[in-house]
Amino acid sequence: MGNAEKFLKPEVIRQVSRLDLRAKFIIEGFIAGLHASPFQGFSVEFSEHRKYTPGDNIADIDWNVFAKTDRFYTKKFQAETNLTGYLVMDLSASMGYTYRQELTKFEYGISLAAALGYLMIHQQDPVGLIAFDTKVRRSLAPGSRRTQLANILSVLAQLKPEGTTDIEASLLQVAGMMRHRSLVMIFSDLLADPEPIRRALYRLRFAGHDVILFHILDEAEAAFPFEGMLRLEDNETGEVIEVDAEAIKSDYLEEVESFRAGYKAECVRARIDYVPLHTGMAFDKALMSYLLSRQARG
Repeated sequence: MGNAEKFLKPEVIRQVSRLDLRAKFIIEGFIAGLHASPFQGFSVEFSEHRKYTPGDNIADIDWNVFAKTDRFYTKKFQAETNLTGYLVMDLSASMGYTYRQELTKFEYGISLAAALGYLMIHQQDPVGLIAFDTKVRRSLAPGSRRTQLANILSVLAQLKPEGTTDIEASLLQVAGMMRHRSLVMIFSDLLADPEPIRRALYRLRFAGHDVILFHILDEAEAAFPFEGMLRLEDNETGEVIEVDAEAIKSDYLEEVESFRAGYKAECVRARIDYVPLHTGMAFDKALMSYLLSRQARG
């Protein structure tokens, strides 16, 4: 892994305290990685270029890019429509959990959201921000100027995960706030009754919005590395139970698999992009999911 690409690792990003630098480093690491990947077309000036194909006007070739990459790219036409995006953050207390004291689910989510905001602003796509628990608590109208990125990062840095959540009510409120077809990027651990959440996701799709669901679990929630007797506390209610880790591990992992599979199946049915993540995963999977979605809508 190259020097820049190390910033795709959560354990490295955790050492960077400033959110603006986290966003910049994650994207730079991602772009560096793309140069050696089958998705090289994404890696040149974000989405502002596409590969030259026979029949394109030679006058549209960007020779500066050719000088850097030895590949032919043409500048995209300005007539291409911009996509309005919303970063939608879950503020529930459960998002503040971390087992190994690395990034919490929330810190992972806002680092990813910051990087996506950085990416969208560089693509000149308007992007806004919404944060919710039992209802929408903070919102920032979409914008595409460079100052918008600073505004988004400032709000993200102030947010704290605390209290209970009502994902269905909040997403229905989010749907009511949007006047135009948008790309709604949701960052949540989805630790609530799935049925109301499913209804809200369908409502967003029925309203014409595209949705990417970033389902973020802690690495320990995904892999269950525990041994011996274990005290489990509900982050939101404070309820504590004691269990034998070895006795419940296989059942627990089966439940997690079923939990994710249920969301994946519903998202496929609703044509929603479902991205299962945990806090030990590099950020490139999530960013690639966004870019592939963006390309499909371009």
